[in-house]
Amino acid sequence: MHWLALVARVLVGLPFFVFGLNFFVPFLAMSPPPLPEHATAFAGVLIPTGYMAVVKGLEVVGGLLVLSGRFTPLGLVLVTPVAVNIALWDVLLVGQPALGVALTLLCAFLVVCYRRHFAGVFAPAPVV
Repeated sequence: MHWLALVARVLVGLPFFVFGLNFFVPFLAMSPPPLPEHATAFAGVLIPTGYMAVVKGLEVVGGLLVLSGRFTPLGLVLVTPVAVNIALWDVLLVGQPALGVALTLLCAFLVVCYRRHFAGVFAPAPVV
């Protein structure tokens, strides 16, 4: 199980770190794919507000934490909501499952692997 968790950590952490960093320091030449009109309108609202800069910052920090193996549960707390939002973007706005769905499944697998660190979150009646 340790090796599967390591592979999943790399598969989750690397894309988040690389694509998040690429937002701030463009080193990958990527042309945006053609998007449906409503997806383009939604992106047009997010980008000028600075919202994406915050999300990309969370991706860089969370991806680095997941990749490094230090504070992996904290990294998962940062990147899992981003992965879910990417999956929702892919499915609801673009209309086809893509990288976001895979990242969400890998994040869920890692949460299961690190479940003892998340035990309090899943407690039916947590003690204060």
